[in-house]
Amino acid sequence: MRRSARFLLLKSISAFSSLPAIPTKPPTLVPLGLPFSSFRPMRCPLPPSLCRHGFATGGGPLDHSREVDEINLKFAEAREEIEAAIESKETIYFDEEADCAREAVKTVLDMFEGLLARLPEKERTALQRSMGLKIEQLKAELKQLDDYSNMRAACRGLGDRVS
Repeated sequence: MRRSARFLLLKSISAFSSLPAIPTKPPTLVPLGLPFSSFRPMRCPLPPSLCRHGFATGGGPLDHSREVDEINLKFAEAREEIEAAIESKETIYFDEEADCAREAVKTVLDMFEGLLARLPEKERTALQRSMGLKIEQLKAELKQLDDYSNMRAACRGLGDRVS
């Protein structure tokens, strides 16, 4: 056994010795051909106070990008909670999972509505355009979850009457 291991090791080393050597000369840098002055900064589609880099675009004193990021993070968590509840709809854990999903969605909606209430009209409409569909999607998914929960409760009620 020892001899075959040594044989395989020597064979693998000899296989690598046939490869070309690694070049020692560093690659030459190729100039891009464009001077830095020809680059223009990208514009954010949102108003400066909602841009991630509001300070670079001349944004005002209000920068709500952190709140928008937090809402997006909570949105993703709420979607995961809804998905977990839907996956557990045939189990005894459904009610618990659905309550967690409802709480997560309520947090997202409260954060979104609170931010909308503090924004000026122009920025409010921009935020509604950029995030409104996601929020409506979350509401629709929660409604589906609630509909299933209500149907499940009604079936349980019928089962109690029949028994």
